[in-house]
Amino acid sequence: MSFSTISAATSDLALAQRVGACAGQEAFRNPNVHDTPYAIFVREFPYGQPAELIWAVATTYEAEYASALASGNPNPGGDEGVITDGMILSAVQANWPPKAPGSP
Repeated sequence: MSFSTISAATSDLALAQRVGACAGQEAFRNPNVHDTPYAIFVREFPYGQPAELIWAVATTYEAEYASALASGNPNPGGDEGVITDGMILSAVQANWPPKAPGSP
């Protein structure tokens, strides 16, 4: 584990956009979370980056991201061969927040 790698992943715009797209898809299309406070928040603020979920993805797949960096991959967050859409979906579903950001 490297905090430097996790930090790089959480600030990777391509990865953040992919996680945001996954969160949006879940918020609109997944009936299991559709009515949760977090899904409502995501639908109301579709251009925000879901920080809670980006951290979940970055910490879950830190080894894959680190390997891509070590091999010189110029776009590890956007490369679906490094962190697949299925991996992102898995982390998002497993870490779906019960509350909207800022709520008690």
